[in-house]
Amino acid sequence: MASPDPSGLNAGYVGLLLEQYLENPQAVDPAWRALFEGADESLLATLPGLARLVGARPADPGNGGAAVALAPAPDREAAEAPPAAEPAPAADLGLLGAVASAMALVDAIRTHGHLAARLDPLGSEPLGDPALDESELEVPLTPTLQASIPASVLGVHVDGESLADVLPRLREVYCGTIAYEIEHISDHAERTWLRSAIESGRLRQPPSPDERRALLERLAQVEAFETYLRRAFLGQKQFSIEGLDALVPMLDEAVELAAEGGAHEVVIGIAHRGRLNVLAHTVGRSYSSLLREFEGERTIDALVTDPEGGTGDVKYHLAASDSRVTKAGDIQVTLAANPSHLEAVDPVVAGLARAEQTDRSGGAATHDPTVALAILIHGDASFAGQGVVAETFNLHSLDGYSTGGTLHVIANNQVGFTTDPAEGRSTRYSSDLAKGFDVPIVHVNADDPEAAVSAIRLALAYREEFGHDVVVDLVGYRRFGHNEQDEAAYTQPLQAERIEQQPPVRATYAARLVEDGVVREEEAATLLDRTLDALRIAHDELRTTFASPEPLPEPRTLVDTGAAVVTAVPADRLLALDEQLRRVPEGFQVNPKLVRQLERQATALREGGVDWGHAEALAFATLLEDGIPIRLSGQDTERGTFSHRHAVFHDPVTGEVHTPLTALPGASASFEVYNSPLSEYAALGFEHGYSIAAPDALVLWEAQFGDFVNGAQIVVDQFIVSGRSKWQQTSRLTLLLPHGYEGNGPEHSSARLERFLQLAAQDNIRVANCTTAGQYFHLLRRQALDATARPLVVMTPKGLLRLRQATSTLQDLSEGSFRPVLGEEGVDPRSVVRLVLCSGKLYYDIAGHELRASASGVAVARVELLYPFPLDALARLMQSYPALREVVWAQEEPQNMGAWRSLRHRLEEAAAHAPGVESVSYVGRSWRASPSEGYPTLHNREQDRIVRVALGAG
Repeated sequence: MASPDPSGLNAGYVGLLLEQYLENPQAVDPAWRALFEGADESLLATLPGLARLVGARPADPGNGGAAVALAPAPDREAAEAPPAAEPAPAADLGLLGAVASAMALVDAIRTHGHLAARLDPLGSEPLGDPALDESELEVPLTPTLQASIPASVLGVHVDGESLADVLPRLREVYCGTIAYEIEHISDHAERTWLRSAIESGRLRQPPSPDERRALLERLAQVEAFETYLRRAFLGQKQFSIEGLDALVPMLDEAVELAAEGGAHEVVIGIAHRGRLNVLAHTVGRSYSSLLREFEGERTIDALVTDPEGGTGDVKYHLAASDSRVTKAGDIQVTLAANPSHLEAVDPVVAGLARAEQTDRSGGAATHDPTVALAILIHGDASFAGQGVVAETFNLHSLDGYSTGGTLHVIANNQVGFTTDPAEGRSTRYSSDLAKGFDVPIVHVNADDPEAAVSAIRLALAYREEFGHDVVVDLVGYRRFGHNEQDEAAYTQPLQAERIEQQPPVRATYAARLVEDGVVREEEAATLLDRTLDALRIAHDELRTTFASPEPLPEPRTLVDTGAAVVTAVPADRLLALDEQLRRVPEGFQVNPKLVRQLERQATALREGGVDWGHAEALAFATLLEDGIPIRLSGQDTERGTFSHRHAVFHDPVTGEVHTPLTALPGASASFEVYNSPLSEYAALGFEHGYSIAAPDALVLWEAQFGDFVNGAQIVVDQFIVSGRSKWQQTSRLTLLLPHGYEGNGPEHSSARLERFLQLAAQDNIRVANCTTAGQYFHLLRRQALDATARPLVVMTPKGLLRLRQATSTLQDLSEGSFRPVLGEEGVDPRSVVRLVLCSGKLYYDIAGHELRASASGVAVARVELLYPFPLDALARLMQSYPALREVVWAQEEPQNMGAWRSLRHRLEEAAAHAPGVESVSYVGRSWRASPSEGYPTLHNREQDRIVRVALGAG
């Protein structure tokens, strides 16, 4: 064998090891460490590149590394002259080069072994990589060389004395039916832990015969369930799991390990593929309850009706929760409701899990990730294609959002509806997105159920060790197209033909167990029939209940419970809390500008002038003393977009922080406040999930500007406003959306009020647009204390945050309440012939206009609660003006936006109670495609026109 070039690749590789050694001697294998610490000048003479490297490094690195025993590098002339020492024998150099090649091969197997793994149950050939071929290395590793290289210098964790021993075992580990991508992880401790766990096989021990029989039985149950549904309900959609059957035993293992680790609950998110099977076998819903859902498509007698008139949802979107028995004890398994937006549930599940993990009994709340495990089951096309996946991953290591590690499983069909992977993503794997978040990825062949279960063991051991997310890519197929009405052969004819020839995993695994003598052939054959019989019996029993259907119940009468809530707080209590909110720890320095603001607040509460942020802080403080936990998050929320909140103080000298609301001595509940990432979809989805799991808490999400909620429209449409009707699911989630036309252009003017009002029906949400700090104070308290929980959407102000006319007094907070309609004071009701109704900031534009004083016969009133519409209160106001002839609705938004189109019929209904009213008309911007003008001068001119017309002077 020819000697390697000492200045070529091998020397460079040794130089790289030397660099690692100089940084941290313990990071280098002991054999290499001994070489560096004991080598003489003869080695440098044969490796001049290494000599120059050593010569460039100080003898004492000063960074924790050790000094190197190698001599300083010779100068250029000495290096070019014949070496004084006897050169090392060629055989030794050859072995050194071979060791370097062996190290490179080990690294290639760890990094690229997945490219040679047999992951496709349909049998496609793996791509491979030249770096995995020992004969293609610069020093080809012959069998003789492999036998001469000690395994101890390679840093591997498989058994063997030499490279010849460990190489086939490494290939079995990294290139079999399970493969790993871990070398992209930036943390050294995580990489080394994963290598050890993977290569040692400690988490992939062969299952016992009893465990293998149980696994076969579970696969039989999974297949039989799908088979029965397909036969009994021909043509109905079930989105079969077949081709990914191993997903259910994987979830079984995850639930068992979660319980063993002390979890009280497992929260699962999954789209429609395989959802019914998971409902039956993971959550534990009875077969009869699921069969009823199918029968409901054929007979009304099978339906479970909602007494409140809800619409319900298709069976493969529904939520469920049940207690499950494990070896470690009972554990709650919850499957979150999910709409057809495949990945929309991802942040919702993260929020659900985080709420379960949080102790909200006081202070800043404490987070224990062992309490609950979040599991997200993704589709391969949607994982790569839908941006909410990346947004959700971005939450996984943030203090306010981490779940201590979410288990992600990609149910990989190798196709997205009719779209091939090459058309649906720009990456090799659907899972590649996760690499950007330093997340380990395990690929596994879905037709090797034992490997699939072992992947879960590794994933949850990693989560327990490091508290990070992990991805398991379960590579399978889709046996019956996108759904049972779909013909896959139209678009994937070759794949469909191959799938048709593919035996079920239950059959192939049964054959393995028969061959291994674990089960008898006749025993394996009966397992499928056993579950089919159980389903048949449950179905027959269910049919007997259809003979005498129960009559549909009358819808419940909706009752407003908000008016009964006492939101006023005694003055002395407010004064005490106000003083506590200004306290800071000893030695803590508050920003000097903020000190002056805090001093003004003390005066304002006693003398009048409580602004928006001050009223909010007092409302929060009173609720915390009442035992209501609060979680406030959003974009720049700690300070507030407009510097109005300052929920967190920052010491300008030390950088330390202090949150006054977490330090109230009388508080019996926790306060959390977090700046969210610049995301709407995942951030709002997370808070929705949190609010569902924490019905006792007031959960608020604030947008930087109101129109930013556009980015979370799916969460609004599919969860917040329709969840009660579809899934009997509601919460107190509160959206704070800055809204108001102030000349800042189309994008920062409107929170799209019209969209929320369009979606408001069946008492599903509340929508408010307050005009005073006191109104906001009472609204927040009512939202938290109302016995009837509903989401609340608040059009929060910008310019009104510090407007003197919008401030309130101590008396307003201690004696008042939230008023859905505010009439105008100082107007003689007998003289009013024209009533101008408006909402929000426009009121101050009208009331403060130069023509207001001369507009006789005009009253201006504010509608503070836009939904549920305060019909009775507004009717009473109109009746109080005996001469009223004309009602005008004035708004800043264009006529096709804002409240007008949703409220017009309600305004007319209220006006019908005032017999003299002749018309209800509109004043505002005309129909427009964009919310507002782009130039302040045009804005000011249009605002002035609206006010003049509203006052009857236009």
